[in-house]
Amino acid sequence: MPLSVAEREAFLAEPHIGGLAVEAGDGRAPLAVPVWYDYSPGGDIRFLTDGDSVKARLIAKAGRFSLLVQRVSPTYRYVSVEGPVVRTDPTTLDDLTRISARYLPPDAVSGYVQGSDLHVLVTFRMRPERWLSADLGALG
Repeated sequence: MPLSVAEREAFLAEPHIGGLAVEAGDGRAPLAVPVWYDYSPGGDIRFLTDGDSVKARLIAKAGRFSLLVQRVSPTYRYVSVEGPVVRTDPTTLDDLTRISARYLPPDAVSGYVQGSDLHVLVTFRMRPERWLSADLGALG
């Protein structure tokens, strides 16, 4: 059963690992990789990566990407969203700290952030345009 707008946005705002997909071109399947991301209901999706990475180059070329998040324990639920990149900026300390804090224990965030090279990171912002979602009920 599809999720309501409020349900899908709340689910996407939870700290799931996202499966990012972007067109690879040249007869290749889309590139699909896991990412940490940040989202607040009604806002843009943000994630950061090395600016010289394959995914960064492909996203810059395609101008859009999709993101899938899921929960595999009962009840199985997913949200898939796609849209255009609306902004690409050098990653700030605030960006890195905010996204890291969603996924790491509080006592690990500072060390992770200090060990990261901000100079090579870029932050992409995607505006969700198309959504797919479902809660498939209890499994088993």
